[in-house]
Amino acid sequence: MNENNIKKNNMKAIAASILSLSLLTVMAGAAVAPALGVIENHFAGENKLLIQMIISTPAIFIVLTNLIFPALCKHMKIKTMVMTGLILYTAGGCAAGTFDNIWAVLSMRALVGVGVGIIMPLSTGLLTLYFPKDAHEKMMGYSSAMNQMGGVTATVISGILAQFSWRASFLVYLMGLISIVLCLICLPNDKLITAGRPGKNTGRNKNSTAKEFLPYIVAMFLLMITFFIYPSNFAIETSADGVIAPKFITFIMAGMDLTAFAGGLMFVTIKAKLRSRTALFAPSLFLAGYILLTFVGGWAGTLIGSVFIGFANGAGIPFIISEGSKKAGRAAAATVLPLISAALYLAQFLVPILISAVSSISVLSGVTHLPYMTAIVTSALFLTWSALSFRDRASEKTQLKKEEHRAA
Repeated sequence: MNENNIKKNNMKAIAASILSLSLLTVMAGAAVAPALGVIENHFAGENKLLIQMIISTPAIFIVLTNLIFPALCKHMKIKTMVMTGLILYTAGGCAAGTFDNIWAVLSMRALVGVGVGIIMPLSTGLLTLYFPKDAHEKMMGYSSAMNQMGGVTATVISGILAQFSWRASFLVYLMGLISIVLCLICLPNDKLITAGRPGKNTGRNKNSTAKEFLPYIVAMFLLMITFFIYPSNFAIETSADGVIAPKFITFIMAGMDLTAFAGGLMFVTIKAKLRSRTALFAPSLFLAGYILLTFVGGWAGTLIGSVFIGFANGAGIPFIISEGSKKAGRAAAATVLPLISAALYLAQFLVPILISAVSSISVLSGVTHLPYMTAIVTSALFLTWSALSFRDRASEKTQLKKEEHRAA
């Protein structure tokens, strides 16, 4: 085997190990959601808020870990960080099912959050580090697709395990063993780049601040607020309509995840066709999807709306991450990506609070499909933000090309 083939096979192995991380991340906290009813029965004497925190606790600790992630990068190499995150994710996730004390369970859920807080920026940042520009966006699309597939797989497995025992449902975190093996064997233990160097094509310099990444951070926050309203409220809203039988709701939600998977795979094609208008694709689909769910309903409105929302999520995430990564260059894993990740999980945590706050407004009491109406508003905000922020980014690129042309 010649040197080029060896290098190609090594890159395939590295790609497989990095993409395996994406299976574990986005829906990490909600992986045991199908078992929440059984868990609540076991802890019948506990406050219901504590039961809900089994799902939300990881998100808070992911955000906190993301905020200190750049400091971790200065003291730990890549493989060490990945293995630390994976061990916390797998051990903490599984161990939660061994306790009968709710506070012990929540402590283990916190470890899951810390683990994902380490893994999440690396699951996309390492793609920027190891893959050239021409392959980067394609790999980002694959990463998004793996996120969605991981969510579907974890939810199904957890639901099946919950039929045997609430404790067994936490064994879904054994999925982390796949990544542990792959990363232990295939992932290099390089030092992560923590700052760009002028003239080295990193896309930024040492004096860059979080302010320059604000368009991507806010865009991810608005995207995830808009999307997460769907899984948080779809079952309740659809059941209340009474048109679609409850037994079909799970299948529709799984179908939404599959369309998100397709959106990730097709991201490169979508961007090639839409070019500068790609930024408007996801928010426009979200807006159309929630309008269908709110005002059309029934089988047609529900199915088509779900497809739009799923596809928007699958294509929207890699767009924001890839654009932010380009801005940060090879230092993306230690700069912009922890901030984007923090925005993503903070949004997940805040969605129930947002819907509760909106529902408590007396003027809105009795409004049909209030969560979807809220999502229409956030979709419109997301669309407006994308139109303004990424238009400026496109103008900046055009100006840079003109300056380069003049210099030449």
